[in-house]
Amino acid sequence: MTAPLSTAHDPLARLPEGFRGLIADWSSDQRAFKVSWGKAMMWIFLLSDTFVFSCFLTGYMTVRMSTTVPWPNPSEVFALSFGGQPVPLILIAIMTFVLITSSGTMAMAVNFAYRRQRRECAMLMLVTALFGAMFVGMQAFEWTKLIVDEGVRPWGNPMGAAQFGSTFFMITGFHGLHVTCGVIYLLVVALRVLGGHYERSGNYQIVEIAGLYWHFVDLVWVFIFALFYLW
Repeated sequence: MTAPLSTAHDPLARLPEGFRGLIADWSSDQRAFKVSWGKAMMWIFLLSDTFVFSCFLTGYMTVRMSTTVPWPNPSEVFALSFGGQPVPLILIAIMTFVLITSSGTMAMAVNFAYRRQRRECAMLMLVTALFGAMFVGMQAFEWTKLIVDEGVRPWGNPMGAAQFGSTFFMITGFHGLHVTCGVIYLLVVALRVLGGHYERSGNYQIVEIAGLYWHFVDLVWVFIFALFYLW
């Protein structure tokens, strides 16, 4: 005797009713805390990430204030020479400008998404991803300069306190990983928007959720810029 057609073609039909109801709630994007599950989960993820970055930055400040060895001067370490004259923090200023600008393009993408203008939304998301890729590229250049030219290592630093290298690579590397994941995330969502995937459902909230992640990454960089490069 064969199983009923609905059971044979629907593996969820064999699960207990409670499990089926739970899966249905999550897959249909039910609302929790007066917002959708997707947005609620992104806020929870960002809250947990806030704790991680807070621990990193608190550890950095503790190490810097407690070390007895002189801490390298960021204006000298992160300077680039033009015409034989060092320009302090010029690369870091460009990186900050690029990332803050990307927040503006992401905000416009969310606006176009809710206006159902998917082409404009997708293009702005691609521009945002391009800005993020530029940021990661400049960060790779910064790391290369410190490692190859300055001899900075996670376990040592010829310019002063040895903890400088470990805290720098840990904090900026972790943030750079977030930016890289964000670029991939934006590219995937932008291509799906451009292909009309969300047009059929009429739900563009995924663009806003991606925007929450991107704005968080930008905000974290502001704290890193203030505490690591300007202090």
